[in-house]
Amino acid sequence: MVQTARAIFWFLARLPLLIGIFVMALVMSSCTMLGLNYASLETQNKPAPEPEIDVAAMAEDDGHRAGLMQTFEQVLYGPWPDGLPVRWGEARLVEADLFGGKGRLEEIPVTIGTGEGASLFHLVVATPSGAGPFPVIISQTFASNCAAFPGFPVTSTDDTPCEGSEMEGTVGFVATQIFGTYIARVPLERFLDSGIAYASFYGSDFVPDRRAQASAVMENLGGPVAPTSTLMAWAYAYSAAMQALEARPQVNPDAMVLLGHSRFGKAALLAGVWDRRVDGVIAHQAGFAGASLSRSQTGEGLKRMGTSYPHWLAPEAQDWFDRLDALPVDQHQLLGLLAPTPVLLGNGRRDVWSDPNSSYRAALEASRVYVAAGASGLPPGGMGQDFDPQAGIAWWLRPGGHSVVSEDIDTFIAFVTAQFDTPLPKQSAVHAAE
Repeated sequence: MVQTARAIFWFLARLPLLIGIFVMALVMSSCTMLGLNYASLETQNKPAPEPEIDVAAMAEDDGHRAGLMQTFEQVLYGPWPDGLPVRWGEARLVEADLFGGKGRLEEIPVTIGTGEGASLFHLVVATPSGAGPFPVIISQTFASNCAAFPGFPVTSTDDTPCEGSEMEGTVGFVATQIFGTYIARVPLERFLDSGIAYASFYGSDFVPDRRAQASAVMENLGGPVAPTSTLMAWAYAYSAAMQALEARPQVNPDAMVLLGHSRFGKAALLAGVWDRRVDGVIAHQAGFAGASLSRSQTGEGLKRMGTSYPHWLAPEAQDWFDRLDALPVDQHQLLGLLAPTPVLLGNGRRDVWSDPNSSYRAALEASRVYVAAGASGLPPGGMGQDFDPQAGIAWWLRPGGHSVVSEDIDTFIAFVTAQFDTPLPKQSAVHAAE
C-alpha cells in the first residue's frame, strides 16, 4: 500500500513535466520527425540527379544562370524581392565588456519595406575585442532574441526589453533535449574566442512562420516586388542584415557567412544565390527545398513539406507536387548556382527526414560546377568521408538527428576559420603571450 502511494505521488509530481514533453513532442514532430532510423550511406544504387547540369554554362554563362534562377522563382520560391527598401538605425550598446573583455554586444534595428506594412527586426551583433576586421556569421534563430541571448537586455518581439525567455522551464528542457543545446541559445563566447563576429535575429520578427499571417505580411511590405514565399523573404532578410553590417569597421565585408538550420538553411542557400555579396553559406540540415533533391522519395519529401508549410514556398509550387519528376530544376542546380561561393552542408545520420543521402548526391553533382568555376569540389570518399573545411563545397555528416549541438558549432567554426582570414582576438593574443 505504501509503495503504491509512493508510485502515485511520484507520477503526480511529474505529471506536468510528462504532459509538457508529450505536447511538445507532438508539436515539434509537425516540423520534423524524430530521428529513429539511419540514413543510407549507399549512393551508387540511387538515380543520378535530374535535370542534367550544363557545367560549362553554369560556371561561365551569366545568361544561363539567370534563366535557371528565374525558373526556380517560377516553380518553387517566387520572385526575389528586388528593390524592397531596407534601412537601419543607430546601434545600441547592450554590453561593453562581454565575457570579461572578450568583445562587445550591440543591437541594430533593421526595417524592411515601406509605409505601414514595413517590418522591423532587431539584429544583435557580437564583435570580438581587437583590431579586426573579423569574419562574421549572420544567422536567423528559431526563438526570440530573449531566448537566443538569455540574461542580456536585448529587445523582445514586442519591442520591449527582454525579461526572461520562452525557453525556460519545461518548454526549454524538452526543446533542447530533442533539438540540441543550441537550437535557441547562441554560443557567443565560442565564436568570440575563435575571432569570429556573430549577428542574428529572430526570423519570425520579420515574417512570421505562420501560414495564416505570412502571406498578408509579405503582401504589405511595399516596394516594387513582394516576396510570395517565406523562404525568399527570409533570404532577403539575410541580405538586409548584411547591408546593416558591411560598413562596420570591426566586420570584414569580404567574409560574411550566412548560417541557417533547417528552414533557415534553405533561406541561407537562396540568399547566397540571389545576393552575390554573400561570401559563404552554412546550410545545416536544410532538407527539401534546400540541399536535398526534390525528386527523392526518402524522408519528408517536397510534397509533404509544401503541404504542411504552404507559406514556405510560392503558391505556384503546389502545381508540381504530384509531378515532381517533371520539375524543370532541382537542388543540385541550386547548389551549382552558388559556385564558387564556399558552402558547408551539415547533416545528421539519424536525420532521415531531411534526407542526407540525396543532399550528398546533389552536392556531388554541384561540385562539378565548383571545379569548373575554379574552386575545389567535393572530396572523394562517399558520405562517410572525412570533413574538409577548406573545400569549396564541403559536406559533413555526424551522428544524431535534426538538431544543433556542440559538435556542429565546432564544425561551423572550423569552416569559417579555414575559408577566411580570422584575426586573433585581443584576449586570445594576451593568453597566447602568457
